[in-house]
Amino acid sequence: MAEPVRFFMDQHIPAAVSHGLGRHGVDVLTAQDAGRCGQPDIDQLAFATLDQRVLVSFDPDFLALHQAGTSHTGIAWCQAHKHGIGQLIQALLLIHGVLDRDSMKNHVEYL
Repeated sequence: MAEPVRFFMDQHIPAAVSHGLGRHGVDVLTAQDAGRCGQPDIDQLAFATLDQRVLVSFDPDFLALHQAGTSHTGIAWCQAHKHGIGQLIQALLLIHGVLDRDSMKNHVEYL
């Protein structure tokens, strides 16, 4: 059976997104809850990868890490302020409902 996607939210993702996903039973960990705010991007991505989580971020530096060949368990990226809270929740629920951990490995999903 395929393992469901779990998310690690970068510190800039609004808390309402994590709460909304949690209400739908999605496993979400925030940088705040993990005590990782302010850590370098490469360390954040390594942490998410070690914990087998898809990193959710507005930060284009994660796209550069992906382009440079850094291995990861998935990145869900979108431009800041592109979507409202509800739209962002729906996009992440779609990822959670359609993709699994294996399909997200070294994959960027643009929201």
